[in-house]
Amino acid sequence: MASSGKRVAQVEIKAKGDVFHDLWKANPHHIPNLSPTLVQNCQTHEGEPGTVGSVLHWNYFHDGKDCVAKTKILAIDEEKKSINFQIVDGDFLKLYKSLYVNLHVDTKGSKHVVTWTVEYEKLSPNVPDPDTFMEFYKRLTKDIETNHL
Repeated sequence: MASSGKRVAQVEIKAKGDVFHDLWKANPHHIPNLSPTLVQNCQTHEGEPGTVGSVLHWNYFHDGKDCVAKTKILAIDEEKKSINFQIVDGDFLKLYKSLYVNLHVDTKGSKHVVTWTVEYEKLSPNVPDPDTFMEFYKRLTKDIETNHL
């Protein structure tokens, strides 16, 4: 029997939240330039970047190895600065039946907080929770912030 769960990671950034949201929404192909040690490539596979239904192909480095993923944008909320996507293909689906990721940027005064939420269903109970994936997202957020300031 597979088990499911949810993980949340928050990172406070100094860069403006709007800029971070817009990067992930409309210009994800710039992310490899901002974090080349973690993300080597991002290409549009289907649709147009920044639109619901678009599919992106990613090459990234995780847990000491080169990995691939395809993500599909499920929803974009400009007002809440959130993007929901699903991992539809790639290395993580060898362990998980499903992975849904929500990226949300919250701006309150001079504080900007990036929240990553991952909802998942494991293929088997002995599969680990995606904690290393959450660490990956935190490092990626900090890399983007460092190279954006």
